[in-house]
Amino acid sequence: MIVVGLTGGIGSGKTTVAKEFAKLGVPIYIADNEAKALMLRSKVIKRKLIALFGEEVYVDGQLNKPFIANIIFNDKSYLEKMNAIVHPRVGKHFQKWALKQEAPYVIKEVAILFENGGDKACDYVITVTAPIKTRIERVLKRDNTSKKKIEAIMKNQWTDEEKIKHSHFVIENTNLEETINQVLQIHKKLLIKQ
Repeated sequence: MIVVGLTGGIGSGKTTVAKEFAKLGVPIYIADNEAKALMLRSKVIKRKLIALFGEEVYVDGQLNKPFIANIIFNDKSYLEKMNAIVHPRVGKHFQKWALKQEAPYVIKEVAILFENGGDKACDYVITVTAPIKTRIERVLKRDNTSKKKIEAIMKNQWTDEEKIKHSHFVIENTNLEETINQVLQIHKKLLIKQ
């Protein structure tokens, strides 16, 4: 099974690109969604997050995202500690999921693929890019957040230039028609490589 990492900075359009691959029949694993699900499902993760952040990390059985975001925003070391709790479990979950797929390749979409060393477990990596101004506008429309918070997230992510250097493919996601065409071209190349 070929594993293709799909990454890109916040607002680059990873989800849009993932949907286009899914239309081609490619199984897609969205790591952020699985991480959130595991944070609610796994007793081990819950226990460790409560030990890290305190009881307020969960409210009525749900993750207290504003509480966590505020702590991480003020102390980056908490993000690393949280990732160290959650990411290994997501990695194991992905491996089990991938074994069940029947396709020439699967895509694992991870926002911080390079930052957490996840690229080493991928056969190929696709980076989705878009101008910073466009990315900020997209996130402001999509999320109830501020430009300051988006820029703080961007500072915790590798730059597009850094990601491109370590990628096999790059999709410039500014025009949907062109993005779909780029997805098709990469899909054809990946089918040949299997």
